[in-house]
Amino acid sequence: MDVDAFVLAHRGTWDRLERLVKNRRRLTGAEVDELVELYQRVSTHLSMVRSASSDSALVGRLSSLVARARSVVTGEHAPLGREFARFWTVSFPVVAYRAWRWWLATGVAFFAVAVVIAYWVAGSPEVQSTIGTPSEIDELVNHEFASYYRDHPAGSFALEVWTNNAWIAAKCIAFAVLLGVPIPFLLFQNAANLGVAAGLMFPAGKGAILLGLLLPHGLLELTAVLLAAAVGMRLGWSVISPGHRPRGQVLAEQGRAVVAVAVGLVLVLLVSGLIEALVTPSPLPTFLRIGIGIAAEAAFLVYIVHFGRRAARAGETGDIADAPDVLPTG
Repeated sequence: MDVDAFVLAHRGTWDRLERLVKNRRRLTGAEVDELVELYQRVSTHLSMVRSASSDSALVGRLSSLVARARSVVTGEHAPLGREFARFWTVSFPVVAYRAWRWWLATGVAFFAVAVVIAYWVAGSPEVQSTIGTPSEIDELVNHEFASYYRDHPAGSFALEVWTNNAWIAAKCIAFAVLLGVPIPFLLFQNAANLGVAAGLMFPAGKGAILLGLLLPHGLLELTAVLLAAAVGMRLGWSVISPGHRPRGQVLAEQGRAVVAVAVGLVLVLLVSGLIEALVTPSPLPTFLRIGIGIAAEAAFLVYIVHFGRRAARAGETGDIADAPDVLPTG
């Protein structure tokens, strides 16, 4: 089978069925009849592709389309548990997985800025003098930095941290409507704060304290914020460079997919906030506190790679409009 020719010949049919499925709640009688006819036709196309082609992306797309169309035809509502499971095994991880290049590039740039600023602050007394007086810097290095984590009730501190981090992530995603332009500035501010702290703590011999207080929660926290920034900038870029598809269609699809990340990160940042409130200031040995942070980070990344890669191979995009609200019975 000439896959390219087959796609070219039938793409209009698939796109039409896609539109009918997405508008399933507003279909006229004639459109319902058309949907049933197209469902049968695309089911045949899927059988042909499966038997004559090894194009997994095409098979995945048609499989998803046929399953959703069958769900509309049979008309049974999916259980809430099924939708919940789909969100955590498909919608959220696949968006994060598909954005891995933006995610990685954002992380590299963030830490590069932090390192450069740390060296600049550490090696320049003039720069340090603009940050504070020697007594103020001494108070920050020897008391204030550690007391920030240790002098607050765990419960209220966890809520405060979670709210602050969720707000930063939400701003990263919201700034996508401005083509993502403010996001690098927001990240630069956070990278600069980290760089200044490192540039003051390490020369004072307090580097171990800095790492011991930041790494337990900071790994997961920064990963989540960087993911929010990455998908926000990716959404903005989709407006500038939509590829071969209509700009409005690409923006709508990726915008809905970003909603999945926004919702998923609420839980991720809650976990990070709990670690910051309960583990970071705890009397546990430093290596154990850092180990908990590394374990949480590793678990999150493994989760994203495992479920995200599987969903991507099945042709999923994370577009919440693609999530079935009905359950196939046939």
